[in-house]
Amino acid sequence: MPRIMNIRTRIMSDKADLRIILANPRGFCAGVDRAIEIVEKALVKYGAPVYVRHEIVHNKFVVDRLRDMGAVFVDELDSVPDGVPVIFSAHGVPKSVPEAAESRQLEYLDATCPLVSKVHRGAERHHADGKHILLIGHAGHPEVIGTMGQLPPGSMTLIETEEDAENLQVENPENLAFVTQTTLSLDDTAKIISILQRRFPAIEVPKKEDICYATTNRQHAVKLIATDADAILVLGAPNSSNSNRLVEVAKREGCDRSVLVERAKDIDWSKLDGISTLGITAGASAPEILVEEVIDACRERYNVTVETLTLTNENVTFKLPRQLAS
Repeated sequence: MPRIMNIRTRIMSDKADLRIILANPRGFCAGVDRAIEIVEKALVKYGAPVYVRHEIVHNKFVVDRLRDMGAVFVDELDSVPDGVPVIFSAHGVPKSVPEAAESRQLEYLDATCPLVSKVHRGAERHHADGKHILLIGHAGHPEVIGTMGQLPPGSMTLIETEEDAENLQVENPENLAFVTQTTLSLDDTAKIISILQRRFPAIEVPKKEDICYATTNRQHAVKLIATDADAILVLGAPNSSNSNRLVEVAKREGCDRSVLVERAKDIDWSKLDGISTLGITAGASAPEILVEEVIDACRERYNVTVETLTLTNENVTFKLPRQLAS
């Protein structure tokens, strides 16, 4: 028996040391918390199944958990049977979606993040003032589709890149306004806005920054750990805009070995060979349990010490829809 214990001790001592720096804030934001709670409370109130149009948030772990509880995720309302409640995802939907639900007398709950709704209302105000609106965002993202769907076709032009901003031609340069997707890179968006303001000095800007507080905080926090980390793991889904931006920000800050992973089993450990300090953060749709899972996986391979680098502590909360208010 003592001989076996000695072998175990030697194996443990052969592990390399690894310092893990956790970025704070990371993970769930208030909009994601609210959206998930809406599905959970709807299942309690109405019973399963409750239908959800699109992924409630961009995270497979979260979606699978809610599916196991009785949520049914569909691409469009056509797949929702009559007489059951339907929930709209946190990314927002075009106005045509609730209109279609009402025409079928479906009860719906809107889980759109209030900060996305703020962008919608801003676009509507600009449109009411007769302005043509430039939307800075990524084509095909559900939030962009939802924002553009707030107004009649042709009311809004999508700007994805600095090149788009440089080449844009408009009928009335004196009658423009812009809004942005809430999950963009702060630095990239600032460059695009600078070009638009140089080319169109009269362009009207949002009253408050459209990129949300959570995106902003997580990008600033990852910048802090990028200066001290040999590699960074960003927990998030491949289709999560804010998670992908975290990888880009980390690389731009000099941490070239920054990668997006959905969970611990997806880590390519060969890419971490030779590192002594690992940064970890998580996109706004990634639950903390996945961060803990990655730390546990690291402990199997390294002698781990963990520290947290805090930029700020978030205390934002959003109200639930009136149907679920207790």
